Amino acid sequence: MSESIAHVFPGQGAQRVGMGRDVYEAHPLARELFDVAGEILGFDLKRLCFEGPKEALDDTVNTQPALYVTCVALWRVVQHEGLLPPPACVAGHSLGEYSALTAAGALPFEAGVRLVRERGRLMKEAGQQVPGKMAAIIGLDDTQVMALCREAARQGEVVQVANDNCPGQLVISGTEAAVRRAVTLAREQGARRAIILDVSIAAHSPLMAPVKEQFAHVVAAAPITAPTIPIIGNVTARPLTTEAEIRHELVEQLTGPVRWTESIQYIVAQGIGTFVEFGAGAVLTGLIKRIDRRVRRLNVAGWADVETLRGRKP
Repeated sequence: MSESIAHVFPGQGAQRVGMGRDVYEAHPLARELFDVAGEILGFDLKRLCFEGPKEALDDTVNTQPALYVTCVALWRVVQHEGLLPPPACVAGHSLGEYSALTAAGALPFEAGVRLVRERGRLMKEAGQQVPGKMAAIIGLDDTQVMALCREAARQGEVVQVANDNCPGQLVISGTEAAVRRAVTLAREQGARRAIILDVSIAAHSPLMAPVKEQFAHVVAAAPITAPTIPIIGNVTARPLTTEAEIRHELVEQLTGPVRWTESIQYIVAQGIGTFVEFGAGAVLTGLIKRIDRRVRRLNVAGWADVETLRGRKP
């Protein structure tokens, strides 16, 4: 990794009504991507992103393609305009890994739209088959949270770390009873906050297992190739260098944790000193600040940020 910049892409939870509208109106490349995605999906994706309603945008089957297209549109516009040097590596948080794969040249855009739509559909189906919960645990380290998850689990009731977002901020996922026990234990052990999240899908947990085989077939059929830019995987927190590694990563990510803290630490250890987040909001920018305050952080969430980059360009 000879360059000093990494591009990162957020996952579900970063969506907001209105995302992508300004870049769509300002740049023909963004218009093309949103319009093509709408044709693939069979509904007006841009209207859902720009106008909502929020309940429909927050439905995982819609959220996933909506975020993917918004992130890729912002990234493609910046690259097309030559406003940043090519990244030394890319990474994405959960769903954001698909945007990162497209940025790395490993997943064509049209195939990515179809893949994330099917991922969202299957995850929703798994949540309906086996409802679960997720909870945020703030103020305990990963060792403590893993231990209390083991203590909270029972026969047929599982809970595990789903997202290691940054030091002291983890998300757990599993069956509702086990998650609630883990939250109680976390509070007893001095967690600053331990709150049940407003979701019915236990992402990155064994509760996604009922659709794992079906999703593996979908991934196997996708036109994935080896990346042209290093991509750091969620499951391994290390570079994915081959087509086989990427396919394995995407399937295992359904039930495995997102090792975001380790991923960012690995990237920094390679000499990367600047991170640019592409997508709605600035969720990852905040997490990266908590992981390593020494690195420079930029955020591209809309057209104003594109224009800011233009102003900075020599």
